[in-house]
Amino acid sequence: MTALLKNKQTTSEIGLNGLTAVLDLTGAMYLPDENALLVADLHFEKGSSFARRGMLLPPYDTRETLIALKDAIFRFDPRAVIALGDSFHDIGGPDRLGDEERATLDEVQSGRDWIWVTGNHDHTLPESIGGQVVAEMALGPLALRHEPLAGVQAEIAGHLHPVGKVVMRGRSTRRRCFLTDGSRCVMPALGAYAGGLNACDAAFKPLFPDSFTAHLIGTERIFAIARSMLCRD
Repeated sequence: MTALLKNKQTTSEIGLNGLTAVLDLTGAMYLPDENALLVADLHFEKGSSFARRGMLLPPYDTRETLIALKDAIFRFDPRAVIALGDSFHDIGGPDRLGDEERATLDEVQSGRDWIWVTGNHDHTLPESIGGQVVAEMALGPLALRHEPLAGVQAEIAGHLHPVGKVVMRGRSTRRRCFLTDGSRCVMPALGAYAGGLNACDAAFKPLFPDSFTAHLIGTERIFAIARSMLCRD
């Protein structure tokens, strides 16, 4: 797997309920048929949220997350950007945005539709943040929501922050990943401090009772890994 990283391929295409979905190294997904870019679990201002509780982290997570988000937006130039919940780590996050971060957010929102899907961390968002706020929505044949629903097909969701672990030649690699069975996709968290849940965890079993493919985000390309090749932590 390490050797394959020399072959740079910054995106990977999959089929998702009849649509083409382009998976990006940032953790974003682009749907060409809808000209829409999807991101999940940005967790803006997680660092400042922890700091308020006495747990000091470097206060640059929002800036780093915005750099990745801006990169994806400017490369794909989508008509719409849809953030699938937990865009802010708590409901006070929008008020804690620094001037530079607020200006970057205004820049990437300009000239396009922007939709915030609410999550469990940001179940309400102020009008001042710009764009439209919804609980969930439909996009073509797909339902878009924060928390995936067991039994429901044809959806894209976030919430679980999937990561995949692979062991090859005695060396282990643990990476953020997209999980999909061709109908449902659980997206990786894009937030710099978001963390991740191993794709072998029981939480994913109700969503993918048969199997899934994990598209692991490497340094320079995305790897499609069968469920049977993944390891627990």
